[in-house]
Amino acid sequence: MPYFDAASAAPLHPVARQALLASLDEGWADPARLHREGRRARLLLDAAREAAAEAVGCRPDEVVFTPSGTRAVHSGVAGALAGRRRAGRHLIVSAVEHSSVLHSAEAFESAGGTVTRVPVLRSGAVTAASYAGALRPDTALACLQSANHEVGTEQPVAEVAEACREAGVPLFVDAAQSLGWGPVAGPWSLLAASAHKWGGPSGVGLLVVRKGVRFAPQGPADERESGRAAGFENIPAIVAAVASLRAVRTEAAAEATRLRELTGRIRAGVARSVPDVEVVGDAERRLPGTVTFSCLYVDGETLLHELDREGFSVSSGSSCTSSTLTPSHVLRAMGVLSEGNVRVSLPPGTAEEDVERFLAVLPGAVAGVRDKLGVPAPTAVTGEDELVVDALGKLCPIPVIELAKVIGDVPVGGTVRILADDEAARLDIPAWCQMRGQEYVGEEPADRGSAHLVRRLV
Repeated sequence: MPYFDAASAAPLHPVARQALLASLDEGWADPARLHREGRRARLLLDAAREAAAEAVGCRPDEVVFTPSGTRAVHSGVAGALAGRRRAGRHLIVSAVEHSSVLHSAEAFESAGGTVTRVPVLRSGAVTAASYAGALRPDTALACLQSANHEVGTEQPVAEVAEACREAGVPLFVDAAQSLGWGPVAGPWSLLAASAHKWGGPSGVGLLVVRKGVRFAPQGPADERESGRAAGFENIPAIVAAVASLRAVRTEAAAEATRLRELTGRIRAGVARSVPDVEVVGDAERRLPGTVTFSCLYVDGETLLHELDREGFSVSSGSSCTSSTLTPSHVLRAMGVLSEGNVRVSLPPGTAEEDVERFLAVLPGAVAGVRDKLGVPAPTAVTGEDELVVDALGKLCPIPVIELAKVIGDVPVGGTVRILADDEAARLDIPAWCQMRGQEYVGEEPADRGSAHLVRRLV
């Protein structure tokens, strides 16, 4: 069964498996002890730290191992903010950061800090100018991911890091999605990553704090990992994580070229063979193996189940599921279609024939979901050049489907007013208008939910 969800977790690399099994026999003891077993464990830990530093491009004493990538983010952001408390209580993040960064920002805000959330372009990228414009005299820290986890867009980290350096503000980089492909460029100050993203075992994170960066670890003091990551180190998992990082790096250049060709084939094939689809994310500055697209009039969760039945493991950032009314924060920030969203993230070694079979299966799966949706007939009241569609109580993509069914019933220049209380409608109705050449006039308050006004142009 082809596994196309490497952005969530990459399959365990064979080198990681070998290193894990070998180090279980050698690295089980306490590396802080002076006996023979402790010294042996310490040698393994020190060697892993040196190898990790080489892969990141930093000094070994700047690297600490954490119990997860999320813990690395939380500890790194909190420690940097506390260390620069005298500089100010202002934090900058992008609107499309991973939830671990955004949760850290929310916690900081709840404690009295202020947060600026920098918007992104429709491609999902920030601009260096927008970050430079957000810097203030009281800015303590700026955060920017190296590449987006949902759409694969790479961020201008080097340019943003330079702007932050000139302002005397440290930049924290979440490099979870990109570190397996290469080091992060630019004068960044802090970095976090997670081993299961590049084929290492889960439960190992990296936190890098450059020398000279003011950093105050939060929580009870602990002598492990320079006081920045409490608890007994999982040496076998750490050794396996670093071994796999080195292994994927040796394969990265050739594999990146191959995967870019395959994802390019998916981008073109989806746009050609699936009606009413939007391929999202930057077409050029993106991760090698990631491609994301959104299908109109499709429930994302249902489509994922259909693809799973066809033998493909993919994921979705779609809001349009039975369990939530909240669109993906990434897709919302980009202003793109959220319904029927599919993320394909190919692991190294993906076979070309699996991609071709996916492209062959996808159109039928999308058509089947659209056929099975059982869209109810809209409740419409006609007036002079305006039609009112009552989609209250109906989840995405039903409001958009009902809009599409009736837009032809008003003359060019006429309007359709869609009543909807699904949060996703705020994103998907404007996105539909952009895709179909119609004008989204705006949103108005209604007795229940909101009224979305669309003017027919074609």
